[in-house]
Amino acid sequence: MVAMDTTSYSRRSLHPTGRILTARVVRLLDGYPREVRVGQPVLVLVLAAAGVVGLLAKLVQAALSAGSGTGRRKFKELKKGPEYLVTPIRLRDSDNRLYEVELHGHLPQSALHPADHVQLTLRDQGDPDLPPKIERIVNLTTGQLLRPRTATMWSHLGPPLLLQAALGVLLLAGLAACTALT
Repeated sequence: MVAMDTTSYSRRSLHPTGRILTARVVRLLDGYPREVRVGQPVLVLVLAAAGVVGLLAKLVQAALSAGSGTGRRKFKELKKGPEYLVTPIRLRDSDNRLYEVELHGHLPQSALHPADHVQLTLRDQGDPDLPPKIERIVNLTTGQLLRPRTATMWSHLGPPLLLQAALGVLLLAGLAACTALT
């Protein structure tokens, strides 16, 4: 009797080409982290504007001598960017074709199960090797409308730093306006 090697055989999944895909969930594969890119020019501008207010705050703090300092993150840490979860999902359409797409971010744990009938709105990732990513899921089995959420560059920088940068821009604009009037 000849033994057949079934470990090397795997059905190749397709990357859907359309914007909308209606299919059944076959399998949610194990997720892995991927990093959001943070543009260095944007980061430098935000940190420079925040630095103006930070410098002013340090001067006021030194004058009042109330000193524990702030726990500001380093440039290298901010430049690295946040990570988000990428979960590959295999689907099968009504013509029995197997597709693979990527879910970026998180959904409630009970939102998607194998055998659920779903309608996906997809977006190309710009890399032909990567399957399209899911923008929106309509779970036709449960009637739920789902949108995966990922970390963004702005959420990574955080409201305190962005507020400080906005105040720095306003302060610099005010100084520029005052010097223009005189």
